[in-house]
Amino acid sequence: MKQLLRFAWVEAQCCLFAVLFFLGLALVRVVPLPIDPADALLLWCLGVTLVLWLLRWETGREVAVIFGFHLVGLALELYKVAQGSWSYPDTGLATIGGVPLYSGFMYAAVGSYVCQAWRRLDLRITGYRPWATAAVAALVYLNFFTSHVTWDARVVLALALLFVTRRTWVHFTVAWRRYAMPLALSFVLIGFFLWAAENGATFLQAWQYPSQESVWTVVHAAKLGSWSLLVVVSIVLVAAVKAYEGKLYGSSGDLTVLRAYDPPPELQRPPLPREGDDFVETGLQVGHQP
Repeated sequence: MKQLLRFAWVEAQCCLFAVLFFLGLALVRVVPLPIDPADALLLWCLGVTLVLWLLRWETGREVAVIFGFHLVGLALELYKVAQGSWSYPDTGLATIGGVPLYSGFMYAAVGSYVCQAWRRLDLRITGYRPWATAAVAALVYLNFFTSHVTWDARVVLALALLFVTRRTWVHFTVAWRRYAMPLALSFVLIGFFLWAAENGATFLQAWQYPSQESVWTVVHAAKLGSWSLLVVVSIVLVAAVKAYEGKLYGSSGDLTVLRAYDPPPELQRPPLPREGDDFVETGLQVGHQP
């Protein structure tokens, strides 16, 4: 139980950006403002991003990743709103195609969570297939667009995702103890909490589905699968950056994404000494190599 409480506290810290977004969403509904609630929420989100960066809660690289999530999410919002999948009660002046610009920060909140969890839980991914997983993630994102004009392939893509992430594990630390779970399971768990957050956001009228226009109702459980698949895009984007630790930035000791063909660190051994090399006492027995 102590470990569970510790884990919940770290998760709460990882969700700070999302919590502050919900706080702003509630404030613009109850506080009289001289501007449209959508514009006020955009200013709030920009201010939150700046303050978290100044306080070093978010690093510069994490802010860049969050901005990338904002653009990815905004593109999806523009298409979905045009198709009538959902709508925004408030749009304000800062809007494009009926989509207020604050909407991208909802996806940025997911990116912030992933970045924070990666750092605070000391995440490591092993057995990762970067190209295959990225290809499925790209198809998942594309399917959110093409499902309106062709058939919805999310079931096929979910099965493909299970295949490419087989034997892919995510390792994390709570206090002094190390845990691990299948990467695919983490997609489902995060997707569930995003679905729960979506219910709160629609209740506060951040956006609404056609079935919620007259009276608020619980978001359909089928959306849980959509969020779980969308999380794949989020984690792949962050993993794509993390996979180049020690190459484009940082040091090789910072590497947190191990590909399927990379041996885990505990199995890596120094090479056998060659004839003519000076012998250095290492404390390791090199008689047997894996």
